Amino acid sequence: MSHAVGVGSIALFASFFFMNDRNQTDLPTNEIFTGDNVAVLSTWPDACIDLVVTSPPYDNLRTYGGHTWDFEGVARELTRVLKPGGVIVWVVADATIKGSETLTSMRQAIHFKDVCGLRVHDTMIYRKNSYVPLNHSRYEQCWEYMFVLSKGAPTKWTPIRIPCVTVGTKRWRGNEKQREASYAMKAVEKHTEVKPDKTAPNIFTYDVGKNERTEHNAPFPLDLARDHILSWSSDGDVVLDPFAGSGTTCLAARDAGRRYVGIEINAEYVEIINRRLGLANHSISHHEK
Repeated sequence: MSHAVGVGSIALFASFFFMNDRNQTDLPTNEIFTGDNVAVLSTWPDACIDLVVTSPPYDNLRTYGGHTWDFEGVARELTRVLKPGGVIVWVVADATIKGSETLTSMRQAIHFKDVCGLRVHDTMIYRKNSYVPLNHSRYEQCWEYMFVLSKGAPTKWTPIRIPCVTVGTKRWRGNEKQREASYAMKAVEKHTEVKPDKTAPNIFTYDVGKNERTEHNAPFPLDLARDHILSWSSDGDVVLDPFAGSGTTCLAARDAGRRYVGIEINAEYVEIINRRLGLANHSISHHEK
């Protein structure tokens, strides 16, 4: 079944062992689980996660110690453990093979929608402000998808606000037809003053690798994880990364006052996560009999 390793206590082991009964709602948080993510998730109770922020391996663009993963199994289990109103932020891109993009990312989003029953709440873009030029026969790829998938309507949303460059100016209220009618009737013009800030657009831009150096070969920016955590969750919520990698989502969740749970199959990456989180070889290992 499973057991705790490192500095895990007997109580922690008992809690994890007891989760084989899905009627239980106790889930150890602020922990990293080592093992196959589908196997680990399958032991967890329904509706125990508020938010998922993750970037799975895609199209074999990089090797991760020879490990493979089951997309359909991950999608099924993430949908099950996600709370109603919860959100999955799925950060992915596509390989180009023989001159054609695979569109694997689109197929995954459609699977979440048509098979798992989630909403595609938003198709966002992660734009890389710095990227390595590949010098191939097309424009440089400097972005990835960030599919925001929700179980029903998201129950939590705190949008990022950005300054309005036209703050203090006047603008029309209403649509174009209403404006034309107002002019024709020589009615009193109705204006509203532009506010100092507005909701950010759904294209987020980050400097890749500028301030973050890890031993993982594909970390995403800490600010990316933080922005989504602040947008789609509240203090004390449980944030999951089932492909924990170097622990960026877990680190951002902890710093934002959330509880984190990470799953990582590669033991070397778990050591990286522990170092970043300031833990001493602290993880829960899952083994299948």
